[in-house]
Amino acid sequence: MYRDHTKVVQIGDKKIGGGNPILIQSMTNTKTEDVKATVAQIHALEAAGCEIIRCTVPTKEAAEALGEIKKQIHIPLVADIHFDYRMAVAAMENGADKIRINPGNIGGPEKIKAVVDTAKERNIPIRVGVNSGSLEKELVEKYHGVTAEGLVESALDKVKIIEDFDYDNLVISIKSSDVLMCVKAHELLAEKTAYPLHVGITEAGTLYSGNIKSAVGLGIILYQGIGDTIRVSLTGDPVEEIKSAKRILKTLNLRKGGIEVVSCPTCGRTQIDLIGLANQVETMVQKFPLDIKVAVMGCVVNGPGEAKEADIGIAGGKGVGLLIKKGEIIRKVPEAELLEVLRLELENWEK
Repeated sequence: MYRDHTKVVQIGDKKIGGGNPILIQSMTNTKTEDVKATVAQIHALEAAGCEIIRCTVPTKEAAEALGEIKKQIHIPLVADIHFDYRMAVAAMENGADKIRINPGNIGGPEKIKAVVDTAKERNIPIRVGVNSGSLEKELVEKYHGVTAEGLVESALDKVKIIEDFDYDNLVISIKSSDVLMCVKAHELLAEKTAYPLHVGITEAGTLYSGNIKSAVGLGIILYQGIGDTIRVSLTGDPVEEIKSAKRILKTLNLRKGGIEVVSCPTCGRTQIDLIGLANQVETMVQKFPLDIKVAVMGCVVNGPGEAKEADIGIAGGKGVGLLIKKGEIIRKVPEAELLEVLRLELENWEK
């Protein structure tokens, strides 16, 4: 397992690498200068389970806002920097727990050194980020296009630039919207470095397509023991990124906790609004800190049998429903009361 042997990096009060738990990241889509809006979004992300948050820092005002934002949140704050090295320095001076840069677009050696010197003084980790959309022209020519090999070479070149300034408090990320290219790049990189890796499928898309691409790509990468932090990049509410990341980790048995809802796909026997009920259940259970499986079944014919592997379940019939525990029918209730009966059972669940 590569992640068991990566370098341990401290980000605020969290540690990644070296076999530490894989942490979930997201990024705000508010204007960082708007402290109130940014803090409100981060609080929503914290409540959903976000463990590291990144904010863009394109202006001096944004860098200065980080100080106030940091006072009001409870998770490590990462500053996302492009093009202007001064923003990286200012972000660290205003309390950023980590910075994300691409040394290739931050300026010449003196500017990179200024960033590294500030990070070194404060022991702030630097995430070296390389994206397939900004791969250097010479590497595109060398590999006859944008390739996994080119991404890896670019990332390691950038890492060496910082290492040459005698600093190795680093995290690496290489991202592409091409899922299979991203997978191959991570496989190659994991064999060539011991730095912790931040993993994600960039520009994955909307809630629908982005979740599918992220689940496939992250699933393959994480299953191979690669990756120390993850982000599911979705076009939409960043809270959805956290929900998806938690489910991916839980599906791979890389994280415990949280109720898992399983539901049948419906068929001609279904006599209740199973789709609506399953969605209501999935929303309701998010507030319960239980590590159990809940089944939502559409008929009383196969419901009890299908729910045997769940800790608790409900199965709908014509106007009535069943409450099921470990495959045993506990009681029959009116269909309209199914959701409330399940909620009461969860509230009184014996841990």
